[in-house]
Amino acid sequence: MTMPLQVRHLGRADYRETLEAMQRFTAERDGGTPDALWICEHDALYTQGVAGKADHVLAPAGIPVVATNRGGQVTFHGPGQVVAYPLIDLRRAGYFVKEYVYRIEEAVIRTLGHFGVTGHRVAGAPGIYVRLDDPFSHALLPQRPQHADAERAAAEPDFTGLGKIAALGIKVSRHCTYHGVALNVDMDLEPYSRINPCGYAGLSTVDLSTIGVQTTWDEAAAVLAGQLATRLAP
Repeated sequence: MTMPLQVRHLGRADYRETLEAMQRFTAERDGGTPDALWICEHDALYTQGVAGKADHVLAPAGIPVVATNRGGQVTFHGPGQVVAYPLIDLRRAGYFVKEYVYRIEEAVIRTLGHFGVTGHRVAGAPGIYVRLDDPFSHALLPQRPQHADAERAAAEPDFTGLGKIAALGIKVSRHCTYHGVALNVDMDLEPYSRINPCGYAGLSTVDLSTIGVQTTWDEAAAVLAGQLATRLAP
């Protein structure tokens, strides 16, 4: 019998305390522990992934930089961003990490679609992006993931004309996931200019507000939570 995903809305949550809680949940869970989805937002901070390079943090000023054990490089969290932490037993769910990432990205794309925005994947760069000149265009990107030759697959990601609206960083321990995805809704985006977002110098970062979508954090959080609960089902 499939156990329902338990969704918890944590509100404004301390990042370090939330990370410790995710680690504790993952370490203590067993085969009978229901999967969970935690939805929250954090005060302003930068988080650095396990492979993160210090020189991607350009000028943090008074914003804390916290080392984490997720994948990826440096990113920013702050008020006005919906952060979703799926705590999923992949072995029980019946899919592998690559599909897990795909399903999270699909949930973000469907969430953006709810607001009329077209989200895009970029080959070689996890996360979701939008066209800066026309976020509502349905035209396919030439740099989208495709069945490509090895030379193209090894090329640097192409962010031409794009802004990143959702960042993804995960950790899998004993087949169980934590960390997750952050969707920018209505933020102060200036702190992104003090880092190379996700390790890419000059990568533009946007939120729903700056591309003309008027919504609330609560509405965006509810839509994303619903999409994740649907997409991450076994």
